[in-house]
Amino acid sequence: MGASSSTARASPEAHERREQETLASAALALPLLRAAFSRSAAGPAALPDALAPPRAYFRLSGSPLLPHFHDLLERLGPAVASLFFADGAAAGADGDAGWVPFLKGFNRCCARVSASRSLALLLRVYLAACAAAGAPCGVQFQPDEGGDEEGKVVGELAPEEIAVFLWMCWVMAWSGSAPKAAAGDGGDKSEPVAVLLPDVTHLVLSALVSAGAVADDESVWGWQISTGGKGVKVQEFTSWVLATASGLGNCLSQYVQERLRSLAADSTEENSVSTDNTTFDTSDVYLLTRGRAWAIVLSLRNKLSEKFLSGSVIGMDAEDLLYRSSVHGKGLSRFWFGVEGYNGPMLILLSAFSKGGVKNVDSDRRWLIGVLTEEGFESKDTFYGSSGFLCATHPIFRMLPPSGKEKNFVYSHLRPQIRVYEANPKPVGLAFGGTVGNERIFLDEDFSKVVVRHHAVDKTYQHGSLIPNQGYLPVEASVLDVEVWGLGGEATRRQQDVYKKRENIFSEQRRKVDLKTFGNWEDSPEKMMMDMISDPNRVRREDR
Repeated sequence: MGASSSTARASPEAHERREQETLASAALALPLLRAAFSRSAAGPAALPDALAPPRAYFRLSGSPLLPHFHDLLERLGPAVASLFFADGAAAGADGDAGWVPFLKGFNRCCARVSASRSLALLLRVYLAACAAAGAPCGVQFQPDEGGDEEGKVVGELAPEEIAVFLWMCWVMAWSGSAPKAAAGDGGDKSEPVAVLLPDVTHLVLSALVSAGAVADDESVWGWQISTGGKGVKVQEFTSWVLATASGLGNCLSQYVQERLRSLAADSTEENSVSTDNTTFDTSDVYLLTRGRAWAIVLSLRNKLSEKFLSGSVIGMDAEDLLYRSSVHGKGLSRFWFGVEGYNGPMLILLSAFSKGGVKNVDSDRRWLIGVLTEEGFESKDTFYGSSGFLCATHPIFRMLPPSGKEKNFVYSHLRPQIRVYEANPKPVGLAFGGTVGNERIFLDEDFSKVVVRHHAVDKTYQHGSLIPNQGYLPVEASVLDVEVWGLGGEATRRQQDVYKKRENIFSEQRRKVDLKTFGNWEDSPEKMMMDMISDPNRVRREDR
């Protein structure tokens, strides 16, 4: 009775505070938020500076960076603070006066909302940062009649603007993984380290092809962001993000949470990257580039996205490379030596060029496809597997998840050591999707030829083209390189090492021959046969 009456007498302000705290605690712990709120009271620029990404010099490999990009990043923190935390700053950060407005701003950008709403908020941040930096932006915000909270983002994004927007999102994801300056540096502000931005051409081209701004034909070969061309409407861009790069919607929420967590952890740390770390400026040397790894991050919704996020920031760990045909040699047997015993998720990347056309060996005609498996390989003459993804990574990015109709995810059949007659021998090689003899992707035993068929033959993976301008007929291509990355972590690698050591011991034991097991030569059937051959007419008495 007393509890109900006290609840009824609770002031509207207390009720609103509890409601906002409950909503905010679902994203970040309240003590951490309270610490970040207290430290944001150091001055009017404390929160905008805390919401800014770490200081660094960003550049592109082989081409100049688009203008205004660094100016845009400098305005990113103030843009987030003005859009979501302006009420808290107006109320004052002293005491509890600004606590509820601070929570409201945090919930506006970090609370669980629909993917389209999250993307709209991210586009508003991009619009505000571009306006403050004087950068060109074809996006406009139209508020509703009721106020400024709700509204819609309209306009058109040019190809260069899409690239800048994607790079801004990558920097937001990078800021959570960038190592901070070492403790004890004090107030010494070192020069920012150079950071190599990933190539996002395949993502920009994917958005343009999805919207119909670029045709999925010969025009995609050699396409560059600087080429320009027709833009994409915000509605079409939103549809592409929801279908292909849904992870973009989480960039703002994760970025704000990470920056507030950093503010609460140490108010004295420098907002810069340590110059001792030079791994951010490493060039891509594998098929799995940092740009392709980040594209996979945006399309996945499972725990593997963290592994690829690390690879998109500092590059993949070379210890996770299980097989590379240019290093270990081509062929199914070499491939099997690298992946045997690895019982974990793997990414297989395949680079090839089609045999059709006059200049089919031109590097600009090279295309890449990938397969993400959830489990290890087995030598079987039938399909197996529980889940998997197909993806096109160059020149256009597409991710094809399972359709749920069939489970023909992986086919890996080695040539049997003991050969017997088979009326209908099963094909030897690797395959993904489709059926035996009519696979969607089939890689032959020598890793010299790959066949890619139309999605009509496959009910395991969703429909979609893996190669630009892919028709209904099978496409036969020459293989250039194959990579296999293990994604199971250190524990899975150790299990594979134990498996290989055990198999080596068994192989050594099979090679050794113990002569004692053959018995006495005088009593052996081999000696009797030799004696009969030497003198077949010799009379022998039968031993009874």
